[in-house]
Amino acid sequence: MKSALSSHLLDEIKALPARYPQPRSAVMPALDLAQEELGYLTPEAMTEVATALQLDAGYVEGVATFYTLFHLEPIGKHRFYVCTNLSCMLRGAEEIVEHLRGAIGVKEAGELSADGLFSYEEVECMGACEYAPMCRVDHRYHYDLTAEKIDQLVGERRASPSTVAAPPPHPALYPTKSSTSRGPLQRADFPGERGSDLSNESPASAEVSSAGGAVESAPTPKKPRAPRKKKADG
Repeated sequence: MKSALSSHLLDEIKALPARYPQPRSAVMPALDLAQEELGYLTPEAMTEVATALQLDAGYVEGVATFYTLFHLEPIGKHRFYVCTNLSCMLRGAEEIVEHLRGAIGVKEAGELSADGLFSYEEVECMGACEYAPMCRVDHRYHYDLTAEKIDQLVGERRASPSTVAAPPPHPALYPTKSSTSRGPLQRADFPGERGSDLSNESPASAEVSSAGGAVESAPTPKKPRAPRKKKADG
């Protein structure tokens, strides 16, 4: 019977428990690796992850079904995660979602576009309220979204899907014993994520990067608005 996951990926998964105090902690990065290879998690893939980690298959499936970042059905090669929380909603996120649906040719969240390239989902706050509305696609944040920016993001990926930056290398996505023993976690321990020092992080000073892609600077910080003066009574 053919394996759902490649042999080199299974070897990588088997090496994960040594990076954590508790072997069970390796289940999420292992599932992430499997999902990156297949695009989504099949029952066979979850079983193979459980065998590789020497864990109960029911436990692995429970983790996969609990977290929304894991997908049990096919998703688009480029999945848009659009924030529709309060700040983004007040800045037009609903209109952005409506325009995105038309641009990729779907009617609802989770639906796969006809060409198999796109899907989207609405998510909660991703910590960039100052630049609302915003989204994440292909491991990068995109700020101050407009209909034109959505068209550009979709058009670039439709015209040349292979040129989009690849995701960061997985073994470095998760902190190791050595990285957590040297003081506050640095964003260097999390390639592809924004910012530097986790203990004092600001979206404005952050950078977004992906392995093999250019580093994309975050927008210049916006000046806080001055408080409104109260009108005198009468």
